[in-house]
Amino acid sequence: MKNGLASMAMGCMVMISASAYAAGEASEVQASANVNAQAALSHGEVRKVDVAAGKLTIKHGPLENLGMDAMTMVFKVKDPAMLSQVEPGDTIDFVADEVAGALTVVKLEKR
Repeated sequence: MKNGLASMAMGCMVMISASAYAAGEASEVQASANVNAQAALSHGEVRKVDVAAGKLTIKHGPLENLGMDAMTMVFKVKDPAMLSQVEPGDTIDFVADEVAGALTVVKLEKR
């Protein structure tokens, strides 16, 4: 009987330890993703907002995550609501990525 209780207690401790370890790893992965997202932020100036086409024209600095130099170019937006957050002349921080073959603004913060 004692051996059975001891085995159950040990089993519970192992399961709790494994859960805590997995949770710790998940936190580290999330923290790493947040750092990468911050590193991918680019700076730019909105030149044109095209609500009908769902696009922004942005004069931007280097897009390190895409390996692109500074230039002015047109991007799709992931969320059409982004278009109402900005107007020409606004300075922004943004993340652009390739989505379904098109360069797309996936995160946008007005400065």
